[in-house]
Amino acid sequence: MNKVYQIQITLNHSKPKIWRRILIPADLTLADFHKVIQSAMGWENAHLHHFIKNNKYYSNKMEDDDFWDDTMNVDYQDMKVADLLVKEKDEIIYEYDFGDGWEHIIILEDIQQKEKAVHPVCIDGKMNCPPEDCGGVWGYDEMLNILKDPKNPDYEGYKEWLGEDFDPEHFKIDEINKRLKMKNFGSYFFY
Repeated sequence: MNKVYQIQITLNHSKPKIWRRILIPADLTLADFHKVIQSAMGWENAHLHHFIKNNKYYSNKMEDDDFWDDTMNVDYQDMKVADLLVKEKDEIIYEYDFGDGWEHIIILEDIQQKEKAVHPVCIDGKMNCPPEDCGGVWGYDEMLNILKDPKNPDYEGYKEWLGEDFDPEHFKIDEINKRLKMKNFGSYFFY
């Protein structure tokens, strides 16, 4: 039997709540889990990231990293999701884009046993992913307020940047699963 994790990913401080529920193999590498989060949320993988648990930072150690501290940082290259999330209700943080500070709360909701491993799949969620480089949750909230007021002097600039069809409530599970299917996460089978 293979362990399959049901994970909830929530963009911290988002109102209304921006979240995804996914199924992943428990033995998925943290590097691949990063790709799953990027695809499920809708990010563009244009910035650095790390996972945080118990005041330790788990990331891919880069050569010539003068700020790496072995007492606080762990190279996650050979680590699996199951190394950080062991039992139901276990929680970690995933931070993406240290400038904007997109902090995601990751909760292990359920551990299932399957005869075949599961290719990562999104099973539920809500709301659109914010655009990259909009200033974090607070910048995104300010942007949404501006988009509600066509008289605001910044309204036209945001409409031009985002496009006329940007919808903060847009959530299409089939689009997310299409992105997930396109990614190579090792030798996992489809659910």
